[in-house]
Amino acid sequence: MKKILVVDESPTVLREVSEILKDKYAVVCASSGEEALELCRRERPDMLLCDISMEAMDGPELQRRMTELHGQSVPFMFMSDEQDRANESLGLEAGAMDYIAKPCKPEVLIRRVENIMRQIDSLRQIQGLKVVVQTDTMTGLLNKAFAQKELTELCTRSNGVMMMLDLDNFKLVNDIYGHDMGDRVLIRFAEILRSVVRSSDLVGRMGGDEFIAFCRDIRSERLILRKAEMINAALLASAKELMGDDMSIPIGVSVGAVFVPDEGTDFDELYRKADKALYSVKENGKHGCEFFHERAAHAADTTQRESSAVLESAHKILEERNRQKGAYEVGLESFRTLYRFFTRVMENYHYDAELVVFTFPADTDGNVVEAFGMQLRDTLRRSDVFTKSGDCRYMVLLPQPIPDHGVVAIRRVLARWGERNIGIEPAYEHESIAVEA
Repeated sequence: MKKILVVDESPTVLREVSEILKDKYAVVCASSGEEALELCRRERPDMLLCDISMEAMDGPELQRRMTELHGQSVPFMFMSDEQDRANESLGLEAGAMDYIAKPCKPEVLIRRVENIMRQIDSLRQIQGLKVVVQTDTMTGLLNKAFAQKELTELCTRSNGVMMMLDLDNFKLVNDIYGHDMGDRVLIRFAEILRSVVRSSDLVGRMGGDEFIAFCRDIRSERLILRKAEMINAALLASAKELMGDDMSIPIGVSVGAVFVPDEGTDFDELYRKADKALYSVKENGKHGCEFFHERAAHAADTTQRESSAVLESAHKILEERNRQKGAYEVGLESFRTLYRFFTRVMENYHYDAELVVFTFPADTDGNVVEAFGMQLRDTLRRSDVFTKSGDCRYMVLLPQPIPDHGVVAIRRVLARWGERNIGIEPAYEHESIAVEA
């Protein structure tokens, strides 16, 4: 049975659409774009049926993120209500295969989904032979022969960085847990690689536990180092998920990288240079990334590395730890600083922002007020900021809102709050804090 992922912020819509489709398709539901991304990785649906105007991540943005994650276009059909009709062309331009109005008429929805499924089957039949020739059967990445062919051409006409990636201590997985588990680790590693590169980049399996990638138009060592850290962290977490928390194999990945065309444009030469950098990582503790540089550039490279180290240290000091989902909650003093900062930015660049104040009655139970704060965090965008001011008040800063975003955000927060049936609703005031030029 084919699988459909339905994405909508309204529980009512999810329930109604699931009821229409359940007899013909396996239906999985998500109430946000972030949840849909996670479910798509696990469930691998055949298509997505998605609301186009979700608050935190709209339909076109979800489609873009999904394509980057999987390295190929994922079949989408968008849903819209009467107010969203102006967005139909935007959805189709984003690559949607069809559009349907809400509330969905059962016979119309079934017919349109069936049309899309037939198109998908036809495309898969046409592409089937091509995929077999080009891809590694286990991981779905480009196979060695096709990856070499593509990279030979790519290195002569593109800027970027070529990386060789080799799993550390992978043989122990096969020796201790068996080759079936080894295969599962390789498949998961391929999924991790897809998640950290863009759809325009190239990723292939060279054989065994050795992989290759080319990231276009990247000139930053720091960015590649960060990708290597993310890959290592995700691989370790996946290994423990697959083999158990008591898994003690020091599994990881070593990366040798080379910039193109700085170090040449010939694939074989670049491959040897990346291999030398990879060997250096293996000899110096594994689980890391190194770049190949010619000796003639050693002095300049040393200076650059020192500068990169200073910037890397600064980033570590400044960056957010344990990034929370939803809106950004800060203390009152930090909120005051952000408010003043945005006022200065808007004065110079004529951006807009909106301030919203929610106030509960003075005798409201503290647990109710705290629950509302959690509702704000989960309902607002990641770019929105809020703080608790006093015992019964929250202030919200909505930077760069779309037209009427303040009204939309307030209605959405109160609608979600009403669904909890607590019986106490805060009063609210809102206004633009735009500064006249």
